[in-house]
Amino acid sequence: MMRLNLVLLLGVVLSALYLVNLQYESRRLYSELDRAKAQATRLTTENERLQVEKRAQATSARVERLARSELQMRAATPAITTYVTHSPVSAATVASSNSGRDVSGLQGRQP
Repeated sequence: MMRLNLVLLLGVVLSALYLVNLQYESRRLYSELDRAKAQATRLTTENERLQVEKRAQATSARVERLARSELQMRAATPAITTYVTHSPVSAATVASSNSGRDVSGLQGRQP
């Protein structure tokens, strides 16, 4: 009888220790889940803020201002615009105009 009581007592103690460990693990996981949810909320807020900032950076007025100030660009006006027209040229005309020139030295040279 004494032996049965000791086995039962050992079973109860092991069961209690297992229950305490399980509760501890459950609380730890719940707090980790809570931290992950808080981080997800922070990241969502930061993502929304960055999206708004991105849209603000890409406005046409800002791009035009940066083009004028940093790149020294200016709007195209008819006074500074050069129009180029394309007229088809036959192969015979090209051959006759290049026959007197030495074009071999022009290869690889950048304008």
